This record gives sequence, C-alpha cells and structure tokens, in this order.
Amino acid sequence: MKYFKQTFALLVLMVSVMYGQNKETEQIKKESKVYTYNANKALAENSFADAEAEYRKAISKDGENATAKYNLGNAYYQNESYEQAFNRYKQASEVALTKAEKHKAYHNMGNVFMKNKEYEKAVAAYKNALRNNPTDDETRYNFALAKEMLEKNPPKEDDKDKKDKDQKEENKEQDKKDQDSKDQNDKKENEGDKEKDEGGKDDKNKDGEGDKEKEKNKQDPKQDQNKGDQKEDQNNQPQKQPKPNQLSPQQVKSLLQAMNNAEKKTQDKLNEKKAKGIKVKTEKDW
Repeated sequence: MKYFKQTFALLVLMVSVMYGQNKETEQIKKESKVYTYNANKALAENSFADAEAEYRKAISKDGENATAKYNLGNAYYQNESYEQAFNRYKQASEVALTKAEKHKAYHNMGNVFMKNKEYEKAVAAYKNALRNNPTDDETRYNFALAKEMLEKNPPKEDDKDKKDKDQKEENKEQDKKDQDSKDQNDKKENEGDKEKDEGGKDDKNKDGEGDKEKEKNKQDPKQDQNKGDQKEDQNNQPQKQPKPNQLSPQQVKSLLQAMNNAEKKTQDKLNEKKAKGIKVKTEKDW
C-alpha cells in the first residue's frame, strides 16, 4: 500500500510539471503571436522599422514561429534586402510544420535567386516548392521561367571560384618548384658525398701503395744472409752490367773501364776487411 502511494504521488508530480510546462509553452507562443500581429499591422502601415522590431521580438520569444520569420523575409524582400530576406525564408522552411508553409518559403527563396540571376539555384528552389504543392500555378510558371533563363544563361564560373582555382594552380606550381629545388639539393649532396668517398678511396689506395712499398723495402733477415753468401760467389764471377742504350763504341769502352776500376777498388776493400774478421754487406756503386 505504501509503495502504491509513492508511485501515485510521483505520477501526480510528473503530470503537474508537464502541465506547467505546457502552460508556459502556450504562454510563450501566445506572446510571440501578439508580436507577430503588431508587426503585420506596422508593415501594413508602411512602418518598416517598427515591423522589423516586432518580428524580431516574436522570433526571439518563439524560435519556432515560422510565420514571423516568413513575414520578416517578405519585409526585407520589399525593402530589396534580398540576402536578409533569403536567410529568413530559409529559417522559415526549417521550422515550418505544414507543407503550405514550406511551399511558400521555398517559392520566395526561388524569387530571391531569380533577382540575383542565380537561375540554377532558382530551379532547385522552385522544385522544392512544387514538392510541397504541385498544383500552385504561380510556382509552376516561375519554375518554367527559371528553366528557360537557365538554358539561355548557363552557369559560369564566378570570380570567387576562379580565384580559388587560380590559387590552387599557383600553389601546385610552387610545390613543384620547391620539389625540384629539393631534388637538386639532394643531387648535389649525393655528388659531394660521392666525391668524398672517392677521395677517401684514393687516399686509402695511396696508403696501401705506401704500405706495399714499405713492405717491399723490408728485407727478410734470411734473405740478407743468403745475399751475403751469394756475394762471396759473385767475387769469382763477372758482374752483369745493364746494357747501355744508344751509346757509341768509345763511350761503351770508357764506361767499362771505369766500372772495372771501381770493382777492383771494392774488391780490395772487401779483402782487407775479411782479413780483419769483419763481415760486411757489399753494394754496387752504380
């Protein structure tokens, strides 16, 4: 029983809240309608400023007041403020609850596009109007006129689109130049690295050749010993002289005589040192 009482009390509270909200909503809508009525009256009296102010109050009070938005759009249209008129018609089409309200909003949006010579958009707007009221003769006439004007004046690329396209082309060209410059720099860096590698390779080869030369100049002690033993045999054998090139017979004879004298002196010195018991290495003077 206690649980039932609690549930009943909760339901009563919810109903009271909902009733209060509904009453508040009705009051808001009622006040918005009053502002709309005052605005219509001011507009009929050609008082645009008063009408605009009252319409704004109506819309501020109730954002879903499609009539106030549509009528304010008409006020702007009559005042040739077509951009503001279009915005109000668009707002009216978004909050409209009936097809009749949607039809009037789209129809007048088409009228704004016709004023701005945007025939392609006008055709689309009139199509939406006809979807909500296919039998309206004025809309059908405007739709046919918009199609005819569109055929005679096909859409052209406007300045903004052209400017955007040119900017994209310019950016594309600049990106290409930047990429080419980067490729050239990379190529130069690669060539520099290659030259460094080749230079290092040459130095390495030179070092290798130097090492080979040093290795070649090194003499094995065993080879030195064999050379010493061979020199004793060479004392009993005539030395082989390099064959001179392009010398006259007299020059050859003089050269041989000088070599024989040098050889004799060397042999005398060698024999003298041998007699003292000193072992030396002999080298040729020529």
